[in-house]
Amino acid sequence: MTRPLSGTQYELRFGDYAATIASIGATLRSLTHRGRDLVVPFAADEVRPAFRGASLAPWPNRVADGRYTFAGARQQVALTEPERGNALHGLASWLDFGAIEQTPSRVTLGATIVAQPGYPHRVDVEVVFELTENGLFSSITGSNSGADAAPWGTGPHPYLLAGPGRVDDWSLLLPADDVLEVTEDRLLPVGVASVALANDGAWDFRESRAIGSVFIDHAFTSLTRDAAGRTAVEVRAADGTGVAISWDAACPWVQVHTADKPLEPELGRLGLAVEPMTCPPDAFNSGTDLVVLQPGAAHTAGWTISAL
Repeated sequence: MTRPLSGTQYELRFGDYAATIASIGATLRSLTHRGRDLVVPFAADEVRPAFRGASLAPWPNRVADGRYTFAGARQQVALTEPERGNALHGLASWLDFGAIEQTPSRVTLGATIVAQPGYPHRVDVEVVFELTENGLFSSITGSNSGADAAPWGTGPHPYLLAGPGRVDDWSLLLPADDVLEVTEDRLLPVGVASVALANDGAWDFRESRAIGSVFIDHAFTSLTRDAAGRTAVEVRAADGTGVAISWDAACPWVQVHTADKPLEPELGRLGLAVEPMTCPPDAFNSGTDLVVLQPGAAHTAGWTISAL
């Protein structure tokens, strides 16, 4: 049989939850609770649209102009967001990951980011997906198997589905005190500002409220955490259904995007992208919260998506 375009499919089940993982990009292709979609899915034999569910590494978000300097060497990676002149979402999202272990409720996938122009490092990447009574836990681990230190950042790219309707119809709880303001044309960092002041408070969702027509494609930080050190973003529909994503201090940033498509409004704002990140956009240049993986070292970040 012809292999689907999104790669090998891994079906996971536990209790009321079911998930499908696609091997290309170690991608969360679908996640349901009692048959209700919690993320925007896509078909197995479809080229993954808009990075839905992809595992992002060795950087999430953007590198301006695809250029950066690390360990005194100037590097240039391919511009994968040519309309904005940026390198977007790393190098792992189109790798074909192989299964390392699998049970009915868990799969661990692995691939290697090989040394290449612009990123002359070798990093082995393992991505875990595990269904539990709390939802879908996922983690990404980068292990430096090369001889030199490597810059590293990671995060997921799920588009959350609260329930009936679209983003405009849902409410959002985003416990972040600060937002990274960006340029309008290229979405590159300008500076961190209080959510109470930036854009006249339009991005202040510290108390749950309707999203409405607000456009968001920004990274948030200064996150409120519980006694266990975790933070959670919640999206709810008018009928009370919803979905949450929670994570620990390994990700001090979260990118939120209302998935606007001005040229295809019928496809826009179908889900809310909520992406915990270990570093902000363009961290390869700013160095902000950038992980430096020494030879033989590893770094892990994880998150859980749960039905509300």
